[in-house]
Amino acid sequence: MPRQPYVKDPNAPKPQMGRILGDLFKNYKGRMVLVIVCLIFTSLAGTAASVFIKNIVSVIEKSLELIKDGSTYEEALKACMHDLAPVFAAMIAIYVLGIAASLTQQLNMAVITQGHLAKMREKMFRHMERLPIRYFDQHPHGDIMSHYTNDIDTLRQLISQALPQAITAGLTLVVLFIVMLYYSLWMTLLVCVGVCVMFMVTKKVGGNSAKYFIRQQKALGKTEGYIEEMIEGQKVVKVFCHEDKSKAEFDAINGDLFKDANEANKYANILMPIMGNIGNIMYILMSFVGGVLITLKVPNVSLSGGALDIAVVVTFLGMTRQFCNNISQVSQQINAVAMAMAGATRIYSLLDEKPEADDGYVTLVNAKFGASGELEECEERTGIWAWKHPHQDGTTTLTKVEGKVELNEVDFGYVPEKIVLHEVSIYANPGEKIAFVGATGAGKTTITNLINRFYDIADGKIRYDGININKIKKDDLRRSLGIVLQDVNLFTGTVMDNIRYGNLEATDEECIAAARLANAHDFITRLPEGYNTMLTGNGANLSQGQRQLISIARAAVADPPVMILDEATSSIDTRTEALVQRGMDGLMYGRTVFVIAHRLSTVQNSDVIMVLEQGSIIERGSHKKLIEEKGKYYQLYTGAFELE
Repeated sequence: MPRQPYVKDPNAPKPQMGRILGDLFKNYKGRMVLVIVCLIFTSLAGTAASVFIKNIVSVIEKSLELIKDGSTYEEALKACMHDLAPVFAAMIAIYVLGIAASLTQQLNMAVITQGHLAKMREKMFRHMERLPIRYFDQHPHGDIMSHYTNDIDTLRQLISQALPQAITAGLTLVVLFIVMLYYSLWMTLLVCVGVCVMFMVTKKVGGNSAKYFIRQQKALGKTEGYIEEMIEGQKVVKVFCHEDKSKAEFDAINGDLFKDANEANKYANILMPIMGNIGNIMYILMSFVGGVLITLKVPNVSLSGGALDIAVVVTFLGMTRQFCNNISQVSQQINAVAMAMAGATRIYSLLDEKPEADDGYVTLVNAKFGASGELEECEERTGIWAWKHPHQDGTTTLTKVEGKVELNEVDFGYVPEKIVLHEVSIYANPGEKIAFVGATGAGKTTITNLINRFYDIADGKIRYDGININKIKKDDLRRSLGIVLQDVNLFTGTVMDNIRYGNLEATDEECIAAARLANAHDFITRLPEGYNTMLTGNGANLSQGQRQLISIARAAVADPPVMILDEATSSIDTRTEALVQRGMDGLMYGRTVFVIAHRLSTVQNSDVIMVLEQGSIIERGSHKKLIEEKGKYYQLYTGAFELE
């Protein structure tokens, strides 16, 4: 399939150089000012050579004139050394200052660069933690990872190399241009003509380079996203012998990256030879024109008022070479700047993503019953939770967390154009077990995502203990909900650390008790180091069932008033499921529980079973009642047993 030609997106984000510089000065104002001062000294030291050359040539001419006037060689040499001594002393002093300035600039830029990158990564991670689940559902994880690696690395090249070199070259060009005007207008005009040609070439070639560097960064993120996806799904790839197909798809994605990178670097690499040859041509022209002007004795126009002589021409030759080299140096940084702008645009697009909105003001607090029998807020964990509800009149009420959850005619769609839940109404009283059954895609998990506000509803109301969940702060809402997901995520650390993830204040004894409740204690004690066994790679050294048991223990140690079990036993064998089910019964006792299960045998003891189909509740009732009605649930239940 032929690739589509590049078309500039009119809505694409603009370059972010202003934001980069703003962040640098915000975090390192003093060091940035010092760096700029050092760069000025470095530029002056670099241009001083041209001025010194003129002075040296002038002294030599003066010595030759003395010899012509009858002075001896010894006298001429003595006069020459006398005149050159202060010139060399000044040169040494300026170059020493230039070296010191360059060293100071390099040391400070190392601190600024690494410090800024660390702050950017911290800023990105902190902002990422505040983004809604929707963002991670819509963006490949490998592409997000590319922000922290490839895109950040482009900023490193920009800050540590491209910016200092570009600023130094720019300052040097300004100083050289002023010195040129001081010595000769005619020679300066000739340099300006050559500079115009160099700028036109830079604009043409560099513009193409920048365009493809932007495409390269996007292709790089896409490639990393695909690699991350294949690594996670490697077992599936091998089970279905999909290696050749995966390789073909990777080759296509990698080929696009190669083409974009090749085009970008092709334009970047041909720029320097072109600029170098233009500089050589200018050097020859300056020599020729300077000789012609001296021979024809063309009147010189300059700020100095001096005549055009060999000393001026020799000085201009050096300044021309230096001028061209600095322009080439600036053009050489175009690829680094282009890559940095592409990376910065992607970084700031992440930072510009709107964080998860939270207008809640009702908070979850520990409570106890006072002497009068009324709830009182307290610091210690008592096992009693309360909603702290401030009112407009300045008063505050405490409502005991009971676990009553109500959904009233809720509509929801992941995109506004497509509603996936239609007028869903659910009433879960404290301590009840509510089960959701139905075909895949019926909306079971979506309902639980709405209860914990991973997504916000389009219409209707959701109330928790009579309080609209929009009024409850999301952190407090989610802290009151214990969730065991079908897909288990374990983190690098010990088994104990992973269980304690549910409650960071839990003691070792509480974590062990939670593991016993989930029937995970026996297998944990058989691990090489028991609860201190290190887990890596999402618990790769454990079976799927063992990982699920740790996940259940993690929810148990949180001790929340409401539990959501999304296919919690789907990865556990039948024998283990029976053990876990007994532990789950203890875990669910006294709590409101929402259960999603395809194994209908696990939901028979539910207080209410709700059958969903295409986003609507079509049946509700107890197991016995639904069996008697012989509707959809009856078909699912009897069909399941027929398959067995």
